[in-house]
Amino acid sequence: MFTGLIESAGRLLRRQTSGSAGKLTIKTDLPMEQIKLGESIAVNGACLTVENVVPTENAMVFHTLRETLERTNLGGLESGAMVNLERALQPGDRLGGHFVLGHVDAVAEITEIQKKNDDIVVQISLPQSLNRLMIEKGSIAVDGISLTVAELRSASFTVHVIPHTWEHTNLFSAAAGTRVNLEADMLGKYVLRAVDGLTKDEHGLKMQDLAESGFL
Repeated sequence: MFTGLIESAGRLLRRQTSGSAGKLTIKTDLPMEQIKLGESIAVNGACLTVENVVPTENAMVFHTLRETLERTNLGGLESGAMVNLERALQPGDRLGGHFVLGHVDAVAEITEIQKKNDDIVVQISLPQSLNRLMIEKGSIAVDGISLTVAELRSASFTVHVIPHTWEHTNLFSAAAGTRVNLEADMLGKYVLRAVDGLTKDEHGLKMQDLAESGFL
């Protein structure tokens, strides 16, 4: 479980392939003595497990499955690319963002970046699969960053990024065409699942029937 508050912007040193999987070596300014083998760290919002640490390079090594590389933007990153890092939430930590699972739902492209007063407005294409899971002023994780949906359109949405977030995440190196990982709000997923489950129960009772009977 994560919060979407990025702790560090790391740099991809190398990506190695091994059969259908791969290994990512990421340089970080996180203290090496605090990183434990087997712990979960969100890399661009994707929950990965630390397989090894390389103190001489101040780097961490992650084993990545083929599905992870194909369903996130991690498989297309070049050496030197910046990535967002966040360690897992611990009991007692403050929840400053929103609940992020580290399970990427889709990859989308940034279509426009413009400055509005002190904020940076980022427009991102909206995958059809996430259309029902997003609402204006709701939460969305973009490359693991907890952000608020400022405007929601049929094929895109915008988020406003404050200077601190822009400067301390991988967004400062983003441009139109940059692919980002998206994770919709967990609460929205459960609500949608519950509503879809009401369309028909095991006895064939439909929502219309419930409404006519006064239960809805």
